[in-house]
Amino acid sequence: MVDEPYEKDAYIRAKKRVEEVRGFYSHLISYIVVNAFLAIINFFTTPGFWWFLFISFFWGIGLVAHGSSVFMKRGIFSKEWEERKIKEYMEKEKE
Repeated sequence: MVDEPYEKDAYIRAKKRVEEVRGFYSHLISYIVVNAFLAIINFFTTPGFWWFLFISFFWGIGLVAHGSSVFMKRGIFSKEWEERKIKEYMEKEKE
């Protein structure tokens, strides 16, 4: 069949995408659980100084970067966006 190699490639790309999304959600759950645990430890050991917020903040930056690498691929400035813009400018030059 002609479509079989395409379907196999599409399956591989879809599987990779699902793994990326699952990896992000695993990261998010870890972030929430660990930071909740650290907040509890912080509350009972040194309630006057909220040190766990530093960890939450910097880990949060990493989490946002991970999320943007997973979910912004199809957003603005992606390969698809570039191709659409190229076609758009080529069409304008034809006029």
